[in-house]
Amino acid sequence: MGDHPTFAGPRTFLQMPATLPDGSPPEVTVVGIPFDLGTTNRAGARFGPSAIRDASLMLVDGDHPEMGIDPSRALKAVDAGDLSIVNGYLEETLDLIEKQVEGIDNHLVTMGGDHTVTLPILRAQAKRHGKGISLVHFDAHVDTWKDNFGAPIGHGTPFHYASDEGLIDPKRSVQIGIRSPTDRDIMSYTTDELGFTVISAEQVHLDGVMKVIETIQETVGDNIAYLTFDIDGIDPSQAPGTGTPEVGGLFTWQALAILKRLGGINWIGMDMVEVAPAYDHAQITAFAAATFMWTYMCLLAQKNGEAG
Repeated sequence: MGDHPTFAGPRTFLQMPATLPDGSPPEVTVVGIPFDLGTTNRAGARFGPSAIRDASLMLVDGDHPEMGIDPSRALKAVDAGDLSIVNGYLEETLDLIEKQVEGIDNHLVTMGGDHTVTLPILRAQAKRHGKGISLVHFDAHVDTWKDNFGAPIGHGTPFHYASDEGLIDPKRSVQIGIRSPTDRDIMSYTTDELGFTVISAEQVHLDGVMKVIETIQETVGDNIAYLTFDIDGIDPSQAPGTGTPEVGGLFTWQALAILKRLGGINWIGMDMVEVAPAYDHAQITAFAAATFMWTYMCLLAQKNGEAG
């Protein structure tokens, strides 16, 4: 525990510094992307990064209760602030995000912003790691629509474009928590044509988390993988602060139980998106989002410890 209460101190993610005190390069960089022009229902995810940072202060007073790790101490990690955007211009912002991510040569953990921001991140990751990345995708929506209500791109389209450009390998990718209204041709395109493994929220509830974990591990195998977590994958009773809520979603304990058991995956990065705090009366959505990010960083710290 630090020398001040959790409600005080730096308002960065896990109170991490912007640069390491000894001047060495970080192993992990956290950034925010306050951008939500790709939303199709309720805007407000531009305020997600600041809400997640504030909520993360609840996680700085000890180690993970099961992993026994405090990632802010176990990792050489920084919160580098928010990436620059071109306010009001979607495609220009996506190009700018891609260029900025290309300049980060360590493990990137991102706070959005709406789900559109994952596309330029994947473009930059593919340049660094190679194409054909596995996607582990928590969401209520498949996000493989070929247009965004008439617009060419938005938060419903990133994985159509990522698949079309070869950035990800859908046949080695898994979507968890899917349950939104979806045209049959879009679902057929997602599962039959692209080859995504889609696990509905109801399947998680009925079959249990261990079955989901097994499916993710079998599908991804030893491929490099990127974790993208749309907070609307969680049921709105536990994460109401999002733009497109869908009932019947995962409970936070289910998502945490799955994530904690994916330490063997060859992760190359993560994003947490669609946190829109204005629709939440008590910060519970931001607390959930911060805890998922913290848990992911615990996995990285655990792997680093094993390697050391």
